[in-house]
Amino acid sequence: QVQLVESGGGLVQAGGSLRLSCAASGRALSSYAVGWFRQAPGKEREFVSTISWDGRSTYYADFVKGRFTISRDNAKSTVLLQMNSLKPEDTAVYYCARGFFSRTSSDYFYWGQGTQVTVSS
Repeated sequence: QVQLVESGGGLVQAGGSLRLSCAASGRALSSYAVGWFRQAPGKEREFVSTISWDGRSTYYADFVKGRFTISRDNAKSTVLLQMNSLKPEDTAVYYCARGFFSRTSSDYFYWGQGTQVTVSS
């Protein structure tokens, strides 16, 4: 069974940075796209970023362009989301997921449990 585990969330002041990590056992990520989504209280889950299986292609939601960077290390079966210039509106639970290279959550079939990111003003 594929298990994805996010880490790196926490509390940070506005303008600060966090780096989220998505890890899976074995080669569970190496042949698949990995996406990051987030869900704030009272809101629907929304797309943040995704990276193709080989790392050559990426997508970002408009609201994170220029601030967040997604990367992957298939040898370590890890995908990172570097988040800079964080804003209070970035506060949410962040999820990583494995699936197709897409901005649509239904194209991802395995999800982590999420990690909380809180940005104070």
